[in-house]
Amino acid sequence: MAAPALPGAAGSAVRRLLGAADTAVLALGGSGDEPPVTTPRDPAREAARRELSKRMYHENDPSLLQRALNAFWDWVDRLLSTAASATPGGTLGLLVVVLFVVAVLAALWWRLGTPRRQPTSTPALFDDRPRSAAEHRAASEAHAAQGHWNQALQERMRAIVRSLEERALLDVRPGRTADEAAAEAARTLPAHTDRLRSAAREFDDVTYGGRRASERSYQGIAELDRDLERSRPILATSTTSTAHNAGQGAAE
Repeated sequence: MAAPALPGAAGSAVRRLLGAADTAVLALGGSGDEPPVTTPRDPAREAARRELSKRMYHENDPSLLQRALNAFWDWVDRLLSTAASATPGGTLGLLVVVLFVVAVLAALWWRLGTPRRQPTSTPALFDDRPRSAAEHRAASEAHAAQGHWNQALQERMRAIVRSLEERALLDVRPGRTADEAAAEAARTLPAHTDRLRSAAREFDDVTYGGRRASERSYQGIAELDRDLERSRPILATSTTSTAHNAGQGAAE
């Protein structure tokens, strides 16, 4: 019986088994005139299986993790090979496509900033003890002096809203948001509607959206604060009186 071509210790074990079978054949066969005794296929296979299942033949086998990693890298290699064969230019063309996609993603990240989840509800504008507009302005200027533009912008927006409350242009409402304050203030200060909305949007982006304020954005809100201080509100009674006087003039 010829020994199968198996490498290493496993091959040696099988060859030993087959050699033992040949010895048994010669011992039982007597003279060369009698037919040799052969070992049936199934018992020989079972004996080989028992021999190869011994621990000594598997000491150098790769671990489960190593086999998993090998299978993963084989899959990656097949995937890249398939992609390279389907891409004009082969591997070089695939590399160019990958670099282009990475460049596009980097440009989008730089332009749009870190992706953020929109809050389900906008938190209140004021989150601590009540302070005056002057106190908020002082805190804002202190942050600006240190280059802390996020905090400087936030405190300046709070100073604007607190100032409008102190002038009775807004009612004092602790749970008010920046957007609500801008919309309400625009009714009595319509000339500054767009700037108020823009300031509220920047406040929300910095406070809840993860954006970073700049010196320019802070200076814009600080200038709005100064302009609002000098602006005269258009009250509802004044608007009604003006309309009434205009109507009387038209009647005369």
